[in-house]
Amino acid sequence: MKLSVLGSSSSGNSYVLHNENEALIIECGIKPIEIKKTIGFDYAKINGIIVSHSDQDHIKYIDEYLNLGLNVYTSAGTIEETKTKSNFSPIVCKHGSEFRIGEFTVLPFDTQHDCKEPLGFLINHPECGNVLFATDTYYLKYKFNELRHILIECNYSEEILQRNGVSNEFLKNRTINSHMSYDTCCKTLIANDLSLVQNIVLIHLSDRNSDAKLFREGISSLTGKNIYIADAGLEIELNKTPF
Repeated sequence: MKLSVLGSSSSGNSYVLHNENEALIIECGIKPIEIKKTIGFDYAKINGIIVSHSDQDHIKYIDEYLNLGLNVYTSAGTIEETKTKSNFSPIVCKHGSEFRIGEFTVLPFDTQHDCKEPLGFLINHPECGNVLFATDTYYLKYKFNELRHILIECNYSEEILQRNGVSNEFLKNRTINSHMSYDTCCKTLIANDLSLVQNIVLIHLSDRNSDAKLFREGISSLTGKNIYIADAGLEIELNKTPF
């Protein structure tokens, strides 16, 4: 199984888990044509799309995906806030209710963000085992078992945020109350059993209030795992075993 990152920032978010036969898209923040290039111009490979929440950088192109006849799964709250214009409707998924998309099993869970019913996802596939996806959440209240790979938000450093002296108090408070800091990311990781984890991908870093080198080195030292920054164009193998 391969992970391809098409975007992981306020400009647009999209990640693809794919092999020769199937693909699962996470987030609709990048145009479908870019997904098509990533999976070899074969839309038939796409089993479905899961969307975490209603911010534009995650859901901007949902109508285009729906109009292609693709199944998009997200919460009722996200659908309510998004107000899609397509003749096709997204499929409602709920916190704690597991569902299948091809060979992928997806378990949505609630996250902490300033919108209606944001979700994270625990994704399982026979090729890669359990993959945790959590973005746009200032903390996670759950622990997860038998994780093999983790995609987790590491949006900002409180120290950098203070040093930058954000003049807009609203934006500063929104960052703190809706996104995961480096310190919280570290605490979240060590609160979980990482014994089987091979790869940790740090996603949705702030352009202004993060330090990719510091974050990668710090979490590598903390966990002893392979650490990646989710820059557009990143591709890594997500296997169930390291061999």
